[in-house]
Amino acid sequence: MAFVIKALTPDLTEAYLDFFDRRAFSDGSPYYPCYCNAFNLGMTEISELRKQAQLYGGGTEGWKQALRESAAAMVRSGRIKGYLAFEGDQAAAWCNANDRANYCRTGEFDLDDLPENDSCELPPYGQIKSVVCFAVSPQYRGRGLASMLLERFLADAKSEGYAFAEGCPSVNTEEPPFTGPKRLFEKAGFEEYARNDHTIVMRKALK
Repeated sequence: MAFVIKALTPDLTEAYLDFFDRRAFSDGSPYYPCYCNAFNLGMTEISELRKQAQLYGGGTEGWKQALRESAAAMVRSGRIKGYLAFEGDQAAAWCNANDRANYCRTGEFDLDDLPENDSCELPPYGQIKSVVCFAVSPQYRGRGLASMLLERFLADAKSEGYAFAEGCPSVNTEEPPFTGPKRLFEKAGFEEYARNDHTIVMRKALK
């Protein structure tokens, strides 16, 4: 069965949650639990999430419930954007993609060791569209889904009038990064723009 790439819309909220509930981390991934909302959350919101997690009993399951509830609201409001790859009616893979100005952070990060201030110089809306995370269900890996998602992202970014597409692969190549490997972006025509201790900023001109 062929894969179908769909832009995330509020009506796909349940499919999005089902992907992260059942398949994204079914191999015991260290990224569990995650609902891919931390890129959009400021420090105050993350602090509130931690308080909510304690109200839900704390621990991994309390944190999961708080993250899930937050993500559901963010998808329904259109705050989380990106693409789901479907096989039939089941989501098999995901990439988080949005205007760069909508993200509080990009690249590899640890929620337990975030800087005190997330502020940085952000480009104006409509200039850079970023893809910040890829997640492929274990049973679907090795079938080119990340490349398919990136191809759709690039096509939409160009049609939407963005000057640049941006990706943020990890400097660390020893483990598969959730930001996507550098070679994925190189194959799609991205070039290195900048880097820090953890992240390589890759960009592709669209105009």
